[in-house]
Amino acid sequence: MVSFAAMTPKISPTVPVSLLAAFALGAVGCAPTTNPYTGEQQVSKTAQGAGVGAVSGAIIGGVIGNNRGSGDQLKGAAWGAAAGALLGAGIGNYMDQQEAAIRQQLEGTGVSVTRSGNSIVLNMPQDITFDTGRDRIRSDFADTLDSVALVLNKYNRTLVNVDGHTDSDGGTSYNQDLSERRAGAVAQYLSSRRVDSRRLIVRGYGESSPIASNSSSSGKAANRRVEIRIVPQQ
Repeated sequence: MVSFAAMTPKISPTVPVSLLAAFALGAVGCAPTTNPYTGEQQVSKTAQGAGVGAVSGAIIGGVIGNNRGSGDQLKGAAWGAAAGALLGAGIGNYMDQQEAAIRQQLEGTGVSVTRSGNSIVLNMPQDITFDTGRDRIRSDFADTLDSVALVLNKYNRTLVNVDGHTDSDGGTSYNQDLSERRAGAVAQYLSSRRVDSRRLIVRGYGESSPIASNSSSSGKAANRRVEIRIVPQQ
């Protein structure tokens, strides 16, 4: 029987932390740029992705190099950092381009676009998407979903989470069913516009995930929504 100790990777304390830090700083040390949509100063997601990939790759590479024998640990860390940075930067750059394209397509439509790491979130309020209590997409919203499908088809190396949400009015089971039907309607529409259905992950959350207080009419309006979360395929 192989012992746990024998299976545990050996990480020598002689590996300088400064080496790993240098890879991380080099990858994310790009000067901040101004987001043309929000006016905020930020480091691009490409640089952030490179930094995360460099750190992860350096650690993994160092472990592999150390296990191969004395003298290979630093070489392994350097190789891992370079490979990880390239992978992370590639994903970040791909999502940067997709974000720019979808913001351009959805400008002035009432759909908000936010970025969280390498995820792009589209918030589609009910008042522009569905009539009250209904799950049929409003005809005047079809052009907006056509624009979403256009970008999704161009950037097809992503998964698309379609999440339905409601306010707290009505019964819990009713809201759950309505959220599922609305999310399904959006996903079905995207599929009809040639978005590969295998990329679509459809969920209904009912009233369980509010983004505002249900004690006010404005809060309830914010909670009635369908969110599309676009994430890279890893």
